Amino acid sequence: MTAENPLLAPWNTPFDVPPFAAIEPAHYTPAFQAAIAEHEAEIADIADNAEAPTFDNTIAAMERAGRSLDRVANVFFNLTGAHTNDELETIELDLAPVLARHSNGIYQNARLFDRIDTLFKAGDAGLDAEQARVLERYHTSFVRAGAGLSPEAKTRLGAIAERLATLGTNFGQNVLADEKSWSLTLEGEADLAGLPDFLRDAAAQAARDRGLDGKHVITLSRSSIEPFLQFSARRDLREKAFAAWIARGEAGKTDNRAIIAETVQLRAERAKLLGFPSFAHFRLDDSMAKTPEAAMGLLRSVWKPARAQAVAERQALQALAQSEGGNFDIAAWDWRYYSEKRRKAEFDLDESQLKPYLQLDKIIEAAFDTATRLFGVTFTERFDVPVYHPDVRVFEVKDRDGNPVGLFLGDYFARSSKRSGAWMSDYRGQEKLAGDIRPIIVNVMNFAKAAAGQPTLLSFDDARTLFHEFGHGLHGLLSDVTYPRIAGTNVARDFVEFPSQLYEHWFEQPDVLERFALHYKTGEPMPKALIERLMASRTFNQGFATVEYVSSALVDLELHLLDDTEGLDASAFEQKVLDEIGMPQAMVMRHRSPHFQHVFAGDGYSSAYYSYLWSEVLDADGFGAFEEAGDIFAPEVATKLRDYVYAAGNRRKPEEAYRAFRGRDPEPSALLKKRGLLEAAE
Repeated sequence: MTAENPLLAPWNTPFDVPPFAAIEPAHYTPAFQAAIAEHEAEIADIADNAEAPTFDNTIAAMERAGRSLDRVANVFFNLTGAHTNDELETIELDLAPVLARHSNGIYQNARLFDRIDTLFKAGDAGLDAEQARVLERYHTSFVRAGAGLSPEAKTRLGAIAERLATLGTNFGQNVLADEKSWSLTLEGEADLAGLPDFLRDAAAQAARDRGLDGKHVITLSRSSIEPFLQFSARRDLREKAFAAWIARGEAGKTDNRAIIAETVQLRAERAKLLGFPSFAHFRLDDSMAKTPEAAMGLLRSVWKPARAQAVAERQALQALAQSEGGNFDIAAWDWRYYSEKRRKAEFDLDESQLKPYLQLDKIIEAAFDTATRLFGVTFTERFDVPVYHPDVRVFEVKDRDGNPVGLFLGDYFARSSKRSGAWMSDYRGQEKLAGDIRPIIVNVMNFAKAAAGQPTLLSFDDARTLFHEFGHGLHGLLSDVTYPRIAGTNVARDFVEFPSQLYEHWFEQPDVLERFALHYKTGEPMPKALIERLMASRTFNQGFATVEYVSSALVDLELHLLDDTEGLDASAFEQKVLDEIGMPQAMVMRHRSPHFQHVFAGDGYSSAYYSYLWSEVLDADGFGAFEEAGDIFAPEVATKLRDYVYAAGNRRKPEEAYRAFRGRDPEPSALLKKRGLLEAAE
């Protein structure tokens, strides 16, 4: 089987990239079975070792175990997110409880935990700082998995974990099914009213992809539907598109509300078995925030000024609509359309002016150049490396001395086989335990692809998203630690967004825009006057943007603070919370619960969607270090940023990492200043 299965055989490819063309869906299940069996044998050898526990024969041994399983899982789960199909989805659903059971078997292994607990109680004498941190992380993970509980409690926790794995997989597949099944076909010029050329071109390409040559199609990809809501003069079509956008996961066979109810109930039960009053308390106990009260405090401190700003913004939009003869109340599907008109009126600026200057290739180049100027890394495109889809681009990354850093894959375009959103992942993480292992990092986006021969143009938000995800990518690429457990982005959830959100700042700098924001037809740089108007409008509509986000984070926390989930209807609960906090009229959460994949398609951001705002306190304050140095590429500041953040992984606690970089704790007021909410807060 090893010889016949490319997932288990050696990979004789450049950089040991998976041989994607040779891998078929039928290879995955036997590969997982073989890799799980191998890992179980490795764990048994560690747990049953007759020698007294040492760091090397227990912790380092665990770090060395499971290599085959990691390799198979990295390929499989990257593809189920970025390029899936019906066969992979079936396998994914079958595998979810199997992998959860395997993980439970490790983290609830009493003999293994005894060895780890013995080492932990002995203290860190004889260990270096990195080893002590790895030991602490293992001990914490075992305790949080219930390793010290009774056999009955561990059995129940295992059953809960298996069920949650299945529910999370079902949730994500339902959202993807809704996104794939819906599209809006624009039949003629009347349906295209108000749409700028770039959006017409992208919609025409989406139609061609569906065999509808000569027509135009809007999809539920954010890079398609948001600009449609922004520019379409057809209020009836905006309403139709918006209704589909917010209804994902809420009807028929793909209704996720029962999944949410069961998920919340099981998470609450899990937390109580582990001694916590709620799942939110359990989740945040191992975070920077520490408690739901701290996270809630930050969210509510921002909510009040953001809501006041959003109410004022809506009044301005209503006045604008009425001045044009609109005899209706502003609704959610009107907000982006009239905001774009208002931005044009107040700043002589609209997206159609900006987009011709934001070519995808040039923004990629800008992200790379920023990394070169900050950290000395260079990027060379390679065309001899296997990829899983023809659109994927591959770049070899080296340091300033020409030494290998890693491999970077960019998968930028929306397609029906890809779930929505944007993310960073890896096919291989960095480590030094098994040799100088260099990372293979991937950024996945969902930009609307231009027609053949035409450059893909981005919105300003799309371009900022590219920088954001590349910030995550650098966190993985620049990792420089020994142990996989603490490498790259394996940090606290409310710290992991700091490197990515911080990196966004460079995209918005005039120095970067003047060099890389070049008109796709003339090659001329974005005019300074346009950049100045852009900078002046940076906090425009921030009441809307902040309310849209904070409401989602508050609903997430409130759901996971519940101790009684009997009869829970996620949509009704969501509305109850929004009523209590005074959600402004004509506004909707950025992620409604039935399609809130951050929170319910797995455990990634459950009770932790607040973390973007928590990290924004850090990034708003952190970029100030460069501003205070008088140089956004100040070498001494960049060196500290690399050493203590991007390269350090989870070598130290996140608050200690931030202080090592900045020299002090963050100033919370930097967040309100960045969002233009200081005045509203006073």
